[in-house]
Amino acid sequence: MSTVIRIAPPVVELAGVTKEYPGGVAALRGVDLTVERGELLAIVGPSGSGKSTLLHIVGTLDLPTAGSVRIAGYDAAALGDRKLSALRAQHIGFVFQAFHLVPGMSAQDNVAEGLLYSGLPRAERRRRAGDALERVGLGERLKHRPHELSGGQKQRVAIARAVVGEPDLLLADEPTGALDSASGEAVMELLHELNKEGATIAVITHDTEISEMLPRQVRIRDGLVVEDVGNPVAASLSMGDAR
Repeated sequence: MSTVIRIAPPVVELAGVTKEYPGGVAALRGVDLTVERGELLAIVGPSGSGKSTLLHIVGTLDLPTAGSVRIAGYDAAALGDRKLSALRAQHIGFVFQAFHLVPGMSAQDNVAEGLLYSGLPRAERRRRAGDALERVGLGERLKHRPHELSGGQKQRVAIARAVVGEPDLLLADEPTGALDSASGEAVMELLHELNKEGATIAVITHDTEISEMLPRQVRIRDGLVVEDVGNPVAASLSMGDAR
C-alpha cells in the first residue's frame, strides 16, 4: 500500500497583485511573492514604497484591485468577510510598532485576547497565554499591566499574543520602531529564536540594518518588487550554524 505524501502549500502566494486607490494612485503594480513555510524575511522599502499596502494585502486586511492572493492555501478573493476574519484569526499573527495592548489588562490577559475567537474556554486561553509568555521570556511578568513593563517587554507581550494561536504566518510591522537599540536587538533575537522553532515570519521595515539581519530581503520601491535576495550569512545565523 503506497503512502501519499501531502506537501503543505506556501504560506503566502501573490501573483500579479495590484492595488489602486481613488484618483488613479497605484500603491502596488504587479507584485509576485511566495513565502515558504519556515522562512524569515524582510519586506523592506522607504516610506511610500508600497510595503504597508503589501502588509495589508498579505494580512488580508485589504483585497487587491487585481491579481491573486493565497494565504496558507486559501484564496482570499473566494472568502466572504466572516471567513476572511476566521482566516486571519487562525492563520496570521500581527505585531505592530505601537504594541496595541489593552492598558487595564495583565500581560496574561492581553495575550489570551489572541485566542478570543478560538472557541477555547477562558481558563485554557489563559493557560496557553502563560505558556506563550514563558516562551518569550516573560514568565515572571504574567500579572504585570502594560504601564508596569518596559517598551521591549511590551513588544514581547505583543509577540506572545501574535504567536499564542500558532499561526502559519507572523507579520511584524516595524517591530523595533518604538524601541531603543538594546530592546530592538533583543526583539530581533526573539524573532530569530521563534523562527528556529518553526515560525514563518515576515518583518516589514524601512530599516536596512534590520533587513540585513534576516536570511531573505524583498525590496519594494514604487509599488514593485525590485529585488528579492538571500543573505547566506544571516541564514546561517538564523539556523544556528555560526559558532
